[in-house]
Amino acid sequence: MNEPSTSPRLLGIYLNDHAAGATGGAELARRTAREHRQSAFGGDLEDIAAQIVEDREALLDIMADLEVPVRRYKLCGGWLGEKAGRLKPNGRLRHRSGLSTLVELEGLRLGVEGKVMLWHSLLAAAEQDTRLDADRLTELLNRARRQRTVLESVHHAAAAALFAPGRPEAQQTVVGP
Repeated sequence: MNEPSTSPRLLGIYLNDHAAGATGGAELARRTAREHRQSAFGGDLEDIAAQIVEDREALLDIMADLEVPVRRYKLCGGWLGEKAGRLKPNGRLRHRSGLSTLVELEGLRLGVEGKVMLWHSLLAAAEQDTRLDADRLTELLNRARRQRTVLESVHHAAAAALFAPGRPEAQQTVVGP
């Protein structure tokens, strides 16, 4: 059995930072799926939201396996960050715009990209630390790649609709109200 060679302190910081991002990402994913439930991509977004929540739980399980304490203040920061992100200007005062949809999809995509890098990093660490399950990490990595593909497709459709010439803004959203 390989002994863990990773600095516990650095690993704890790294995993807690990702857990904070996963917390904010799960909130964003749930809200985005809820906002677009009736859209053409509602089912895809609901599936991705459920997977992102599961991925967050998988990360917390990995942290427990590695005996990395969860820093609740970081999770709260991730949660609050998502709430603060809702205050961004979107070209309208009271209602969502197509820009809201596009920025939310971009935020989800960035979060998934970070998650891909997390699973890559943990796979590299698994070569030295048998507490990490390389097969499970590979599954998580492949799922994140599929999420990235779906989000890319939805984002492309949303951007094409939003910026289509000659269409009034009220009709320019493909994936949202």
